[in-house]
Order: sequence, then C-alpha cells, then structure tokens
Amino acid sequence: QLQLVESGGGLVQPGGSLRLSCTTSGLTLDDYTIAWFRQAPGREREGVSCITSSGGHANYADSMKGRFTISRDNVKNTVYLQLNNLKPEDTGVYYCAAGPIQCVLYESPYQYWGQGTQVTVSA
Repeated sequence: QLQLVESGGGLVQPGGSLRLSCTTSGLTLDDYTIAWFRQAPGREREGVSCITSSGGHANYADSMKGRFTISRDNVKNTVYLQLNNLKPEDTGVYYCAAGPIQCVLYESPYQYWGQGTQVTVSA
C-alpha cells in the first residue's frame, strides 16, 4: 500500500507563502501521478494541481495558475506544492493523492489519499 503524509501547512498572512510537502512510503513514487486537492469549510473538495510520474508535465486549476507551483523529487519520494501570494480564499485543508493515471484534477481516479494539512490565510 502507498501511504501519503502531508505537511507544511499553517497560518500565514495574505500575500505570504507556504510550501507543502507530500511524503510517501510503502511503494516507490515514480510510477504515480500525484495531485493536490483542497477543501474549504462547507465547500466541495476541488482540484488544485497535478504532476505526472516523470515530473515533466503539470496541470493547474485556472484560479491557482501563476501563484502555485507543483514539483516532485522521486528520489526523496516527495511532492511539493509552493503556494505564493496567498489569499484568504485559499484557506482550507490541502490533500495530496496518488494514482497510476494521467494528470487530471478530478477525484475519482486517485486511489491513495493523505490526511490533509491545514492552510489558514488571515491577517
């Protein structure tokens, strides 16, 4: 079984930055597409970004494009999500997910999920 653990969340002021990490264990990461999702209180979970197994291609939701950057280090079995110019509406729980699939931003193909890390953007 592939296990995913998110970290790096916290409280940040508007305009600030965070780097989230998704560390994996149980299986090697290089066979999997990795995606980030987020969920605000009372809202449905939405796709944020995904990256292919080789790290050569990535997709972003339109509202995050230009502010967020996804990357991966398969040697370290870690995927990162750099969050820049954060806004209060970015507040929510951020999840990483893995699947042997193409880079898509809907939930159903992803087999493995982490527990999430809280991001709070507030003055």
